[in-house]
Amino acid sequence: MDWHSHAQRLAGEVTDPVSRWREPVAATPRHVFVPRWWENRVLRNGPDNEAAWFEAAYSDRTLVTRLGPLHADAAEPDDRPEGLPTSSATLPSLMVRMYRHGRLFDGADILDVGTGSGYGCALLAKRFGDAQVTSVDVDPYLSEAASQRLAATGLHPRVETVDATGPLPGTYDRIVASVSVKPIPAGWMAALRPGGRLVTVIAGTTAILTATKQNDGWAEGRIEWDRAGFMAARSCPDYPPDAGELFTAIEYADGEEVTTGRYPVIQVAEAWELSSVLEITAPGITHYYDETEDGTRTAWMVHADKSWARATAHGTDAPVVHQGGPRRLWDILDELRDYWLSHGYFHLYGAQAFIPPEGGKIHLARGDWQATIV
Repeated sequence: MDWHSHAQRLAGEVTDPVSRWREPVAATPRHVFVPRWWENRVLRNGPDNEAAWFEAAYSDRTLVTRLGPLHADAAEPDDRPEGLPTSSATLPSLMVRMYRHGRLFDGADILDVGTGSGYGCALLAKRFGDAQVTSVDVDPYLSEAASQRLAATGLHPRVETVDATGPLPGTYDRIVASVSVKPIPAGWMAALRPGGRLVTVIAGTTAILTATKQNDGWAEGRIEWDRAGFMAARSCPDYPPDAGELFTAIEYADGEEVTTGRYPVIQVAEAWELSSVLEITAPGITHYYDETEDGTRTAWMVHADKSWARATAHGTDAPVVHQGGPRRLWDILDELRDYWLSHGYFHLYGAQAFIPPEGGKIHLARGDWQATIV
């Protein structure tokens, strides 16, 4: 089956006719980078069904290639891994948007953080040339597989196995991350040249951060009027255990405090702006949600400090809220919803961002609002 027509169709969907990214997308065989992937935790093997393979590979969607420590390339058909996604081929339109935020230019030395499948690196190398692109990933298998697949398409950018939260190889005019981080690693600030620009997503949020390094070493930028979601950068084969044990303990427990909530139960993780502001206000909350056939909604919030909340209601009725632990998490959420109703917006998007030379904290400011992300 000829992949070119599929790639051209994809390029037409995710780029404008005059976009400089149209040709790289149209000329890159995405299926080469995702021969196997996970779909609803079921293994898909592209060569078994070429039509389905091409349909998936040339659709504008993310294809998960690794769940927990198990990569689809090494999986058996009956495997059903339980872990969170740890690598993927990101949807092409999002990669193009991130590159636009990066304000990339011919001759720039570009660092691609989070090689993953290698597809994003391929787009960069197609557009700017092998010599201008370096890509890093913490997983040696991902680095090696991506290098081989890039070479199979005639591309030879520099690909290295590197923990992106530590020191980085070389210095760059642009750093574009397809992983999320919080705070900004010191290695990124050291690797970014004066006048250089970084673009990433703040971990736990959908906030895109862009910043340019000044001559004094600080980086200044803003939270873009745009949204994106990426897996968090990791330093080991899998993410640390989440709050699952605490969730099991409180799933149906009576709270230390039981009240009636002011607002309907929502799936907080899908309320992108609200969940992003909540993550900055009260970092580290894990969310669970369930909706039954009769329309009963239940949302849980749990934190490693053993704070928890559970809210249950039918449809948009006022919920019964159980809360326990040192903090009242649902009250924090309701305070943010109060603010939204009173003002009609949150300050996060469009906020100025300031990052010190040593990395770490991200200072945000918009009007009289200030916040620090650590």
